[in-house]
Amino acid sequence: MPNAFSREEKVAFDRQLEGFNDALAFVKNIEIYRTDQTTMARTNDIIWRPMRYIVPSYTGIDQTANFNDKTQLSVPSTIGFRQSVPIQMDANELRDALQEGRLGEAARVELASFINRSALNLASQQGSLTVKRTVAATGLDDVAQADALMNEGGVPGGVLDGRGMRCLALSTRDYNGMASSLQAVTRSFGNRKSDRAYEEGYVGPVLDFETYKLDYANRLTAALGVGVTINEASAANRRYVPRATSTAGTGEVQNVDNRYMTITVAVTSGTYKVNDRFTIAGVNNVHAITKQDTGQPKTFVVTRIVSGGGGAGVMEFSPPIIAADSTPTQAEIQYKNCTATPANGAALTFLNTAAAAANPFWHKSAIELLPGRYAVPSDAGMSVMRATTDQGIEVVMTKQASINNLLVKYRWDVVFGLVMNNPEMAGTMLFNQT
Repeated sequence: MPNAFSREEKVAFDRQLEGFNDALAFVKNIEIYRTDQTTMARTNDIIWRPMRYIVPSYTGIDQTANFNDKTQLSVPSTIGFRQSVPIQMDANELRDALQEGRLGEAARVELASFINRSALNLASQQGSLTVKRTVAATGLDDVAQADALMNEGGVPGGVLDGRGMRCLALSTRDYNGMASSLQAVTRSFGNRKSDRAYEEGYVGPVLDFETYKLDYANRLTAALGVGVTINEASAANRRYVPRATSTAGTGEVQNVDNRYMTITVAVTSGTYKVNDRFTIAGVNNVHAITKQDTGQPKTFVVTRIVSGGGGAGVMEFSPPIIAADSTPTQAEIQYKNCTATPANGAALTFLNTAAAAANPFWHKSAIELLPGRYAVPSDAGMSVMRATTDQGIEVVMTKQASINNLLVKYRWDVVFGLVMNNPEMAGTMLFNQT
């Protein structure tokens, strides 16, 4: 074949794939769902994935009145990321054989970084849990707040295959701050934990969390001085009733995404924005299984501004308010997550009161990776090499030469999807808040 890969290019590709596996550090800490690509092609790359089932239990031997239908919720998962690194080299540049390997390595670094960034962005932007710290990162006390949030909400912990099921990714400065505190508090000769913190800046497992250091982290700007109240007279519009499906006027039945809710609000000062985090007066968090009041305010995150944003408008946020406090359906009883429906006029208190790095934390099952693939023909005037990472992501390298100008084009491609299955099992830790 005129565009066939050389032996050196094949060896370089194999080495790049090995590095790709190693670089996907954060993707190793989420669930992987391997889809059938023929089915995905026929459904516009969308598949509905189940959320965690929650069912109530009842006391007594006679359960005659308790045999009710149980509602299974699901979320739409899309293979929507298509990332490529294209380059070209002319006949002069190709005289330096090392160039191909260097560019391939750069492509590997960029694509692996993009996949990691995408997973972390999802965790920090769609996870609804929020830990607000008014001090700089110190260590155990910080992680203890995330641990408490998850425990009180019924998010399971534990270890699987030697790795913790809960993860916390920290910006470099916040991670180093934890390591500094650790080595100072435990400083003694021969103390392995202290030595590693001092020599390597290593934090490692804390409570039930695996910790990781980010060389990139999103920053969340402040919502300081923003005044927002609920402006919805109908109590029915201030609570959410989950349902598995909806039926159109034509009789068509469709799945429902139950991760979000919209509500009308009045803005008395400032402007709220997507990713702002808040609590609502009178609305506490409950344990997912026991439904007991935790005594702590429920935290929410703005996911979309439907209309307005200043003065008045309609806000979309996550998770929805499922209070089950007014003739509840079976689904409300199953998925209750709040103590009460908020009053009309209830104030929103924003938690991100100072600009800071958004440090995501999550339970492994909260996020799913959906590997995809391109069906690139190898007999259509270009050469194709493909290989699959340990996480199921297919890396495709293609090459094509032109006789017109002696240019050789290369490209590296990955296709994948990410979905937040449960926003109440992930969140963000913010330091130095007012």
